[in-house]
Amino acid sequence: MKWSRRSFLASGIAIAAAPAIADHGRIHLPGFPWVVNLPAFTPSVALTFDDGPHPEHTPRLLDILGEQNVRATFYLIGRNVAAWPDVARRIVAEGHDVGNHSWSHPHLATRPFATVLSEIDRTTKVIEDITGRNPTTFRPPYGSFTVTQSRRLFAERGLATVLWSVDPHDWRRPGPEEVTRRILSHTRAGSIILTHDIHWGTVTAMPATIAGLKARGLSPDLLAPLLV
Repeated sequence: MKWSRRSFLASGIAIAAAPAIADHGRIHLPGFPWVVNLPAFTPSVALTFDDGPHPEHTPRLLDILGEQNVRATFYLIGRNVAAWPDVARRIVAEGHDVGNHSWSHPHLATRPFATVLSEIDRTTKVIEDITGRNPTTFRPPYGSFTVTQSRRLFAERGLATVLWSVDPHDWRRPGPEEVTRRILSHTRAGSIILTHDIHWGTVTAMPATIAGLKARGLSPDLLAPLLV
């Protein structure tokens, strides 16, 4: 079942705060697209990977996802797409989705909106030029984005702001087993899982993580189609 923006607004779902590792808050959408979680009645969960593409780790991750028959969403940094275009093209060619994660990964909440748009527009252009895919969602680096910025971004560029509800803190590099444990401990139906394909340990954790999710009846899937 797909969950429309209109049904978001009509649902009366409670507003959630920005998510932490154990926060399974609801969708945060007070009149503008700010997605923290998917509806809990869907068995789908969204595996999302930030900060790539990486020239070594992302291709290895794509091999794993292909073997597991899983599709994921990659939040790409524009300058990395420009540096490794073949990897970005492979992501799209193999059926995964791509989102905008800014050009240079700055804290955007304190930046002028012209700077915000420059970071985002430059990234959208390089993704579209290289992959042929026009991103429909945006994930702010560090989750650093204001309500006003999110409203304006959707009004002016049609990009929904997507955060997360499960954060294993894989950027701290706790090791593959711990990444898997944290994800499986906190993921529920509808979770949006934040990870980073620039880290060896995260990629190494994926076979066990995906197997664990499937064993619980959860279906890793693309994010954007569930928001249409």
